[in-house]
Amino acid sequence: MEYFKKIIKYAYPYKKYAFLNVFFNILYAVFSALSFIVLMPLLKVLFEENKTKQISKPVYEGFDSINAYVNQSLSYYTDQLLKEDISTALLLVVGLIIVTFIFKNIFSYLAFYNITFLKNGVLKDLRNDLYAKTVSLPISYFSEKRKGDVMARIGNDVLEVHYSFLSILELIFRDPIMIIISVIMMLLFSVKLTIFIFIFIPVAGFIINVIGKNLKKTSDKVQGEQGIFLSILDETLSGLRVIKGFTAEKIFNSKFQTSTNRFEKLLNKLMIRTQLAGPVSEILGVTVFCVLIWYGGKIVLIDKTIGGDGLLTFLGFAYNIITPAKSISKASYTIKKGNAAAERILQILETEDELEDVPNAMDKLSFDHQIEFKNIWFKYQEDYVLEDFSLVIPKGKSVALVGQSGSGKSTLANLITRFYDVTKGEILIDGVNIKEFTKKSLLQLMGIVTQDSILFNDTVKENIKIGDPNASDEQILEASTIANAYEFIKDLPQNFDTNIGDSGNKLSGGQKQRLSIARAVLKNPPIMILDEATSALDTESEKLVQSALENMMQNRTSMVIAHRLSTIQNADNIVVLNKGKIVEQGKHEELLSKKGDYYKLVSMQNMDT
Repeated sequence: MEYFKKIIKYAYPYKKYAFLNVFFNILYAVFSALSFIVLMPLLKVLFEENKTKQISKPVYEGFDSINAYVNQSLSYYTDQLLKEDISTALLLVVGLIIVTFIFKNIFSYLAFYNITFLKNGVLKDLRNDLYAKTVSLPISYFSEKRKGDVMARIGNDVLEVHYSFLSILELIFRDPIMIIISVIMMLLFSVKLTIFIFIFIPVAGFIINVIGKNLKKTSDKVQGEQGIFLSILDETLSGLRVIKGFTAEKIFNSKFQTSTNRFEKLLNKLMIRTQLAGPVSEILGVTVFCVLIWYGGKIVLIDKTIGGDGLLTFLGFAYNIITPAKSISKASYTIKKGNAAAERILQILETEDELEDVPNAMDKLSFDHQIEFKNIWFKYQEDYVLEDFSLVIPKGKSVALVGQSGSGKSTLANLITRFYDVTKGEILIDGVNIKEFTKKSLLQLMGIVTQDSILFNDTVKENIKIGDPNASDEQILEASTIANAYEFIKDLPQNFDTNIGDSGNKLSGGQKQRLSIARAVLKNPPIMILDEATSALDTESEKLVQSALENMMQNRTSMVIAHRLSTIQNADNIVVLNKGKIVEQGKHEELLSKKGDYYKLVSMQNMDT
């Protein structure tokens, strides 16, 4: 229940529906009780043998004798009704029963009607908050998490809480109200029988609790395993070309089936234990009912303190207790499953963002002077990727970062965008530590083009408009022209309104990259970060993309991470990295003349070509 206490806050905006649900559930419980009370006159009409027997008018003698007063009142007024006209009495009683059951079911429906808005509202808000939290978390968080696990939490875990939430509301409101009203009516009929039945209910509750003891733990394992096979599915769909190309279907089939086999065993265990609640509750309920009939029969036939019609009505109220009690037992199972799901959801919602904005963070609205990496140290895990790194990038200049894989080039792009924070040292823009700026305003100053063209299953226009959602069609056309993308967009079936498929797979590599560049151009930021933007392209596509990049970088400050050195020969400053340290820097011709590390890199690439 500890996790549901945190989830319950999501119901506050819908408290109106909760109050209406409680109100109609009270009416439902009242009419449910009345539906058994109105049966008594019918039972008297049908089964009373001595209809000439004189029944005296009841006299109220105080609260201590209220039980006898209620029974006497029902007998007296029923007797008066029968003496007038049995046919009319029978018709009146039957009509009263029908009306009572109609109202009972109307109020039951209205209670469910209102709870529907509450639980679906909670479902929507919880899922929206989870998604918002997911996209706000730092990239480092997802390097340690399976994507499938996050998807399982937003999908299935939220649904589990959704179902459990309904159960807990029934547990708190409808069923207890039903039990309370039924117990009050039972006490009015027979205190002895009421006490007798409550001897057995705690025993039944204890047995049910023993069965569901480990349900939360098993449910947690089921949800976790579901996250694993969803991750395998996500990786399979993302890497399908590689899997087919290496005929690795058998390997991935084996991985997926191993996970689903574990899932099957856990799910079998969970469902068997959950379904055990129904039969156990049924057996315990029937046992209590039968013992009650035996004991009540003794009271009717031997003690004669209650009539047969009174016993049957009392049994109806007892049934009114046993049915919601069974529902509560089943709901407790569901809640234990939902509690495990709620815990997994809250693990994301309560994750602290280590990169969140500092209090009173400033909005950085312009870039005026320079970017400075000042004595930077950084490590992802144990070993430092950058060591005492310092570099100044003046406004309007282009700086290229080159070096072997693992030298720290892409790490610098991750640090300036605050996808990660430096371990030691600081990064300054216009002399101010970037940690003092809001992350949103910092990223508004930057346009990013990566080696992998990240596109979305939408139209060409909508993919470009991510750079500026308010851009006009003319601005989109201009950006695509600068990026050399319009030359292929105009030949698409619906031009800018053509859907490019999942991850843009309807386009070639060069086309996807030019679309990514168009997106960055439309954003029109003062700082451009190009992370090996041409390394995955063929020679023809590279020339088109390189031309687009040069168009884009005009009058902008650029940080270019380069794999193909031929693309950065015109850079204002080329910085050569080796194991996180600067070993050389200067212009292209200057570095070649030194015949150092840069010369070796260029020579190796020339040999490869």
